[in-house]
Amino acid sequence: MTQSNRARCAAVVAVTAFLLAGAGTAQAQQIEQLIDLEKQVAQAGAQSQANVDKIADETDRLLQEYRTVMTQIDNIKVYNAQLQDLVKAQGTERDSLATQIENVSAVEREIVPLMQRMIGTLEQFVSLDVPFLSQERQDRVQSLRALMARADVSTSEKYRRLMEAFQIENEYGRTIEAYDGPLEQDGRVRQVSFLRFGRVLLAYQTLDGKEQGMWDQRQRQWVVLPESYRGAIRQGLAVARRQAAPDLIVLPVPAPEAAQ
Repeated sequence: MTQSNRARCAAVVAVTAFLLAGAGTAQAQQIEQLIDLEKQVAQAGAQSQANVDKIADETDRLLQEYRTVMTQIDNIKVYNAQLQDLVKAQGTERDSLATQIENVSAVEREIVPLMQRMIGTLEQFVSLDVPFLSQERQDRVQSLRALMARADVSTSEKYRRLMEAFQIENEYGRTIEAYDGPLEQDGRVRQVSFLRFGRVLLAYQTLDGKEQGMWDQRQRQWVVLPESYRGAIRQGLAVARRQAAPDLIVLPVPAPEAAQ
């Protein structure tokens, strides 16, 4: 091989080596780029997964919140339904109460005049009855009239008091009683002891026991009784005061009026 050929071969080898070396460097750079790209892809994938997980968690939270809200809505619907039933029931009860109040008002409008008439009847009865406890009974009637004028007393209480007064008057006809009080007779007033047997007999005896008499309902006046009744009246007073045991007592009884 000539000197010049050797030189050309060396040059070719050098160029080839240079080219091979350049080719290896380029390939290494490409590999590094691929590795970097893979890392970037991996990082991007991890970030994407994190985003997906975050979105999934948010979706679960929103779904749970939605379910909670729907449950609350269902509860509110049930509550509103109950309220509607309650309002409806209250409306029915209100209408019923209004009807009852209207009925009560109508009854009161009827019963108040009736009670006024009953008081008038009671007052007339007391004035025409045997005159025992006259002041007490008249005061009771006036008390009822004053009660009827009071707005702070219920109609039921007024009615109760009126019935109580009638009951007291009714009891007078079934009891005996002795009490001291004034007797006005012939223009003078004396303190005497009264003896009442129901409404059959109202008698009196002076405190000194010297005079006794009885009320004549037909003549509507007091009449003096004979001395023969002194002991009977005295005994009747003792029995009424529970100072003596009940016993047979002969007392004057006004004869019943003849039928017309």
